[in-house]
Amino acid sequence: MALVVRRVNGKQALEQFIRLPDRLPGQRPGRVPPLLADERALHDSERNLAAHGCEMAHWIAEQDGVPVGRVMGILHEPYNTLHGERTARFFQLDAVSDPAVVQALLQAVEDWARSFAADRIMGPYGFSDKDPQGLQVFGLEHLPVLATPTNPGFLPGLVEACGYHKLTDAVSYRVDMPAQLPAAYDRIADRVMRDGRFRLVPLRGRGDLKPWIMPVLRLVNQAYGGLLGFIPMSEEEMRLLAAQYVPILDPAFVKIVAEEEIPVAFVVALPDISEGLQRAKGRLFPFGWWHILHAMRRSQQLDLLLGAVRPDLQGRGLTCVLGRALLTEARGRGMTHLDSHLVLETNLRMRAELERLGGVVWKRYRMYVKEL
Repeated sequence: MALVVRRVNGKQALEQFIRLPDRLPGQRPGRVPPLLADERALHDSERNLAAHGCEMAHWIAEQDGVPVGRVMGILHEPYNTLHGERTARFFQLDAVSDPAVVQALLQAVEDWARSFAADRIMGPYGFSDKDPQGLQVFGLEHLPVLATPTNPGFLPGLVEACGYHKLTDAVSYRVDMPAQLPAAYDRIADRVMRDGRFRLVPLRGRGDLKPWIMPVLRLVNQAYGGLLGFIPMSEEEMRLLAAQYVPILDPAFVKIVAEEEIPVAFVVALPDISEGLQRAKGRLFPFGWWHILHAMRRSQQLDLLLGAVRPDLQGRGLTCVLGRALLTEARGRGMTHLDSHLVLETNLRMRAELERLGGVVWKRYRMYVKEL
């Protein structure tokens, strides 16, 4: 059968690219689709501020005229300039279980990357750390959570067969809600808060939350500088991110520690909405929003979305303060366990914190690299 990889040009072809994973045979039974509105914004270089300064390209593979796969290429010039690299990225690789299809798609990205003098390619990795990263290689029996990969189990092996090797892994922990926190946890949290230097910010509603959103996101820029692929957010990116997520956040699951009126540590969590996204099938309207809200109300799983501690205060026990407040709230709401979201395997401090609470790795994600 004739296999052709064609470059995506025009709005109609881009819409086909965005919708393609839902139409590919042999995909993961537990796939959780993103919202179509979010996907369209991701691929719109005017609306997606994280894409500013980036080169991007899309391809669709067809076999005898039938779409069988897709891939995206990104050259993140701002990141490369900041770090002195010539690294390209592949992203949104989806395909049927056929080595020839995956090889043809990745070859298209590699050839494109070489035209910009890139000397290596990594992925799957999007425009920022807020996009799904890597391919899931362990724990595929568990539902993916918001902003994590949802690939079928055969895909990592097909990528490795094309000459890619592990760059790094990220892991996700399951932490069962403890009936009682470890004594050491309480002791550390009490010690940190004893002298009155820090306070836990009371958030009774979204009105209380809104003034803290921008300062919290500025803290992310301070704390995430050393993470793979991270580039600081602009003020406008922060505003758009806040507008996207604040409407669905429950302030009870946002915990902020402040020094005077400046946040120095925070954690943001959300009741799992994966089942709601599945039922919404990518659409908020007419009933997708109801499925998502219903899933949030009935979920017993809490998903960590974001968290940070000011670099000079890391290792000082502020995570114990945040963890105690969050887990106490979650247990009171009937939550039985939490998903830590992605934690780089090299983030030993965070991993130790989760393991101290009895957390076990239940999902693993791999980012790949290949020299060009």
